[in-house]
Amino acid sequence: MLTTLLLAATDAHAAAAEAGLAEKFGIEPKYVVMQVISFLILFGVLYKFAIKPTIVTMEERNKKIDDGLKYAAEMQAKLAAAQQESAGILKNASLEAQKIVDEARKAAKDFGDRQQAEALARAADLLAKAQQAIELEHKKMLNEARSEIARLVVATTERVLAKRLSDADRAAYNDTATKELTTV
Repeated sequence: MLTTLLLAATDAHAAAAEAGLAEKFGIEPKYVVMQVISFLILFGVLYKFAIKPTIVTMEERNKKIDDGLKYAAEMQAKLAAAQQESAGILKNASLEAQKIVDEARKAAKDFGDRQQAEALARAADLLAKAQQAIELEHKKMLNEARSEIARLVVATTERVLAKRLSDADRAAYNDTATKELTTV
């Protein structure tokens, strides 16, 4: 490359010399060749120590940027998958919670129904016991009333007859009065 530039410079110099341009502009061929050589040396040093490392650094940065973009795309895909998965988990949890609530409602209704049935059974039992107690009390009261009526009948009979009755007569009148009251 260097030789090509030197040949081009010498060809240019020869052409300029023929036309007299070099004399017209005051160009010295040896200075032009030195400047071309200096420029080529400067270009070689700059290329090796400045341009080439800059290009390598730029390629590394471009690679890092590409890797970062790929990583961002992967993370975006993972985020979308995670969001879909969390939405599915939330949906399943919601369904399970609804099932649990429904089961709890059903259990509460069953428990309420059992409690109500037990309360009705207890109330019926208490009512039956109360009716039995009333019947016993009624029978007891009737027996007491019969005994009192029989005593009154005997006392009235004694007064009407104006005589004292014996215990046997009294028992006979009591039995007769009781039998008559029982049939009523």
